[in-house]
Amino acid sequence: MADIAKLVEELSKLTVMEAAELSKALEEEWGVSAAAAVAVAGPAAAAGEAAEEQTEFDVILTGDGGKKIQVIKEVRAITALGLTDAKALVEGAPKAIKEGVNKAEAEDIKAKIEAAGGTVELK
Repeated sequence: MADIAKLVEELSKLTVMEAAELSKALEEEWGVSAAAAVAVAGPAAAAGEAAEEQTEFDVILTGDGGKKIQVIKEVRAITALGLTDAKALVEGAPKAIKEGVNKAEAEDIKAKIEAAGGTVELK
């Protein structure tokens, strides 16, 4: 064990260029690649990133729930779109009402649209 600790200590003194040369020499000598270790660690790292809480949401109108006029009014109030544009957005559902908003604003928009009779999805 003492030999391993000494080896680690010596390797810690290497410059970046020396470490790169060492890595290449070990790959040539033993036929292994550092990329294989990264490939194994990759999925675990990705799972950790996925566990982070989402901070930006897209609010997607999925339907008008049969109350198109009320939903159009609410979309106009939320987005400041004109009547024609708001109508086109509602009729073209599923479409984004707002993109890249924080969780509180997304939940607020969702509640308003659902109160008007529409259906909303947060992504």
